[in-house]
Amino acid sequence: MPHDQQPSREPLVLLPGMMCDGRIFDAQIRTFSGSMPVMVLPLAGGDTVEKIAARMLSHLPPRFALAGMSMGGILAMELVRRAPERISRLCLIGASPLAETPEQAADREPQIIAARTGRLEDVLRAALPMEALAPGPSRLEVHRLFCHMGMELGPELYVAQARALQRRPDQQATMRRVHVPTLVLAGEHDTIVPRAKQELLAQLIPHARLEVIPEAGHFPVLEAPDAVNRVLLHWLAVPA
Repeated sequence: MPHDQQPSREPLVLLPGMMCDGRIFDAQIRTFSGSMPVMVLPLAGGDTVEKIAARMLSHLPPRFALAGMSMGGILAMELVRRAPERISRLCLIGASPLAETPEQAADREPQIIAARTGRLEDVLRAALPMEALAPGPSRLEVHRLFCHMGMELGPELYVAQARALQRRPDQQATMRRVHVPTLVLAGEHDTIVPRAKQELLAQLIPHARLEVIPEAGHFPVLEAPDAVNRVLLHWLAVPA
């Protein structure tokens, strides 16, 4: 690794997506844990974004680099809102700064009922449509892993996370106040958080860098780990 590409030594905190755990960051943990502390925090501890974020802050180091994917990105935005002085750099992957519309929030109710009545697997399959992932041999494998993680995490966590997403605050004003090196990372094939929303997010944040991964959809960390790691390495090397 060239000297000017040495990543920072501050801890790297990774926040997974809804109904995901640290397995989605396997390639990032392997790549970066040799040169810095790497932590993965579960999205647990309450049924609002505010409660989950407050619990996270009590477990986090005084200052850290922060990367969140999807719902993890939404939690990352709340951490920035609550404790901007503790975050040295920010990476948001497949995340939207917008609150849910009343229609989106209402659409979660049947899914919550289904998860509570023994149909969590059906809910998970519907939550990640195949077309939200890049076409190719890894598509089915990524989908299977997502469903497997979700089933292990269970219906109680699903309901709490769904409630948190329903009530999440709009973070556009928070994003306008970000003044640390920031990367917005999007998968070209993501239909869950389409590119237009990623571009909006990048425009809100002063001096943010938008990177679109052509061979990825909603799970770039799994679909195109090498491409993602190259971009993350650059982000970690930017002087804070």
